[in-house]
Amino acid sequence: MPKKSEHLTAGEQKITPFLWFDNQAEEAAKFYTSIFKNSKIGTIAPYGEAGAQASGMPKGTVMTVTFELEGQGFIALNGGPVFKFTSAVSFFVSCNTEEEIDRLYKKLSEGGMVLMELDEYPFSKKFCWINDRFGVSWQLNLANSTQQKITPFLMFVRERNGKAEEAMNFYVSLFENSRIVKIERYGAGEEEPEGTVKHATFSLDGQDFMALDSNREHPFTFTPAISLLVPARRSKK
Repeated sequence: MPKKSEHLTAGEQKITPFLWFDNQAEEAAKFYTSIFKNSKIGTIAPYGEAGAQASGMPKGTVMTVTFELEGQGFIALNGGPVFKFTSAVSFFVSCNTEEEIDRLYKKLSEGGMVLMELDEYPFSKKFCWINDRFGVSWQLNLANSTQQKITPFLMFVRERNGKAEEAMNFYVSLFENSRIVKIERYGAGEEEPEGTVKHATFSLDGQDFMALDSNREHPFTFTPAISLLVPARRSKK
């Protein structure tokens, strides 16, 4: 039987969040691994001569850092000031206790920007949305859950608003062991266009992702600053 997403380890992941930093990849990875449990730095790889020439980054400086947060794998890259993080892609963290959500809120909000204060909302007993000091966006939610601890969250805005469901169906068609787990749509008379996605969870190859549509005038959209790395599978001869 396929493994449930909450039991996947970094080694079992087929899809890895890939974060593009200017030159703070190692600093960010060390910061994140210091505040999340079951976390560690993996491999730190420097720029070689060819990579340095292609990227314009100094030879011998840190190119990539692999790290784990709550047992889930991430990769950070120092690629120079090319792309900027936005709230179109965030990481949704399920916190099991008030102590945990309070601690993460304090750490992640230091030097960053609070988009939604840590408070009670109609959809959550305790929730917040913040951009940390590196610009990476986090949603923290108090919920005693056995679900995947950290879930990539995609917000479809501006010209992509209304395309969340189409995108999910496309992604699910590409990966094995994939499905739309849950989808809630806006109804008539609500603040967003009827039929668009209010909130959805979908699974790709055993890993969970979340998505929603937003018709509000957000000053951001998707950028390559956060991408999802999928290793190529070798064809059988």
